[in-house]
Amino acid sequence: MIQYASQRASIALAVLLAVVACNGSKPSAVVAPATAAPYSTLAITRQSVPIERQIDGRIEAVNQGTVSAQTAGRITEINYDVNDFVPAGAVIMRLRATEQRANLQQARAALGEATARQTEASARFKRISEMHERKVVPKATLDEAAANRDAATARLTAARAAVASATEGVAYTEVRAPYAGVVTQRFVEVGESVSPGAPLVSGLSLQFLRVTLDIPQSIVERVRETRQAAVYLNGRRIEATDLTIFPEAASTSASFRARLDLPENAADLYPGMFVKVGLVTGETERILIPASALVERSEVTGVYVFDPVNGGQTRFRQVRTGRLYADSVEVLAGLVAGEQIASEPLVAMRSLLETRDAATGSD
Repeated sequence: MIQYASQRASIALAVLLAVVACNGSKPSAVVAPATAAPYSTLAITRQSVPIERQIDGRIEAVNQGTVSAQTAGRITEINYDVNDFVPAGAVIMRLRATEQRANLQQARAALGEATARQTEASARFKRISEMHERKVVPKATLDEAAANRDAATARLTAARAAVASATEGVAYTEVRAPYAGVVTQRFVEVGESVSPGAPLVSGLSLQFLRVTLDIPQSIVERVRETRQAAVYLNGRRIEATDLTIFPEAASTSASFRARLDLPENAADLYPGMFVKVGLVTGETERILIPASALVERSEVTGVYVFDPVNGGQTRFRQVRTGRLYADSVEVLAGLVAGEQIASEPLVAMRSLLETRDAATGSD
């Protein structure tokens, strides 16, 4: 019995050693090495982007208004018409200035007379003052000379003011643009007589624009906190430079009027246009890719995806896009974090065609 048990133990030990030897010699799984892309790629990651609530807004010019006549006269010249660009300070129209120039000449003559009178009165006061010191003239004569001097000085001051007023009257006969802009409406013709306050032309400046909109009461506090907004128009996203929210809500709609300042000289934006305004109310994470990485094939939008594991294959994949964020586009479906896409689609497409041609030639 003891010998039989010893044999069984030896057999069991031999089997155990054989199993261990087999396990030790079993080859491990082979992982295919990653292949480098023959073109530049971008790794897909999720990025923090603002949460926006879109509201309709309307563009208006910051500088807009009507130029009115500041003096009476007959219009003799009109240099700009509707839709003409007018530089700042340019003469829009001229009025007949005969009466205004005559008033200026009269004021200048009065100024000359007042200057002479004041000089005479000052000299007389000086002489009488010296005589009064020598007790030659009484105090009453000195007081009278001082009063005449002061009156002459006052008349001189009034004459100078009259010259300034007359000079301004002549300047009013040349109607100048208060800022650079475009004429939107003209109310008069050459030969018409106008009086002070009569409207002449209306215009606006395209240099500084803003958007007016009404913010609902439900999101106004979040918008006040973020103070970030953007304008969307024809596939473009334009960041606002400033946001002003009025402190009082409208009694009829309980919404708050707001103004959005746009960048200076924004292209293809004009007063009166309706736009979509994205008001930032928070943050979230989204997949963003450069807009230049997208490829348009008929009605299909996609990207070239590079697979570094499965032989470095390049495939065209359709994606569904969302909002624009500066030069990037939100991808709603079609890509996941960790994948790689071609940053230059044309180079990737050329590489894909070369690979296919090489495969066809080898066959």
